[in-house]
Amino acid sequence: MEENTYPQKLVAETLGTAMLVFIGVGSVPATLIVNGKAPFTFADLGMISLAFATVVIAMIYAIGHVSGCQINPAITLALAATRKIPWRDVPGYLAAQVVGAVLGALAIIGVLGRQAVTVGLGIASYGPQVGAGQAFFAEAVGTAVLAFVVFGAIDRRSAGGFAGLAIGLAVFAVIMVVGPATSAAVNPARVVGPMLVGQLFNGTVHWSQLPVYVIGDVVGAVAAGFLYGALNARRGVTAAETTNEPVVAAEGALS
Repeated sequence: MEENTYPQKLVAETLGTAMLVFIGVGSVPATLIVNGKAPFTFADLGMISLAFATVVIAMIYAIGHVSGCQINPAITLALAATRKIPWRDVPGYLAAQVVGAVLGALAIIGVLGRQAVTVGLGIASYGPQVGAGQAFFAEAVGTAVLAFVVFGAIDRRSAGGFAGLAIGLAVFAVIMVVGPATSAAVNPARVVGPMLVGQLFNGTVHWSQLPVYVIGDVVGAVAAGFLYGALNARRGVTAAETTNEPVVAAEGALS
């Protein structure tokens, strides 16, 4: 099977993450702007979750065959830790994802204007009623659920052609539950990009919360990857699977 070049993969990851942030994260300030003084409701959260799910599904089918559409540093690290992708590819992927997240956040301001910053730019944060421990647990569990679905969806034995839908629906479900606690980042790039742009435009940024998101997301994703591997450790291995070649199917991520 012909494979895209490494630079092509990095460009795809940059574009995919930019789209994730522009559509997914951008749906947050868009909702708040449209609502005006109206209270934020569970229905609003549902529409935001749908925006994230939709863009993840779209990107998996658009660039999954190019870069794997990981668009999430936690997923990338989990895939590397479980030997699904080589470690040498990780630094470039992480850099591309962060750059994409920054571009996506800038695009939000370009479309919605400074008002997007005024209403928070969709920057992930947890309030004073949610402690750091609770936030860490919420992010770890949410990312673990997402990563577990990713590993199952890219398994060679799974139903072909449905990885994008499965991963997108997992994103939707996770945000609906974890969103009220931590904004359901479940993706370090999705956190870092809007934070950097928010800081640039004098928005409110809680940098002290960043380690909780980054560490929680990575721990959750890696743990889920090893858990999925443990569940399949006893199955028979075919000759094709002993090559340890990187997975080239859609390895989507998300939120």
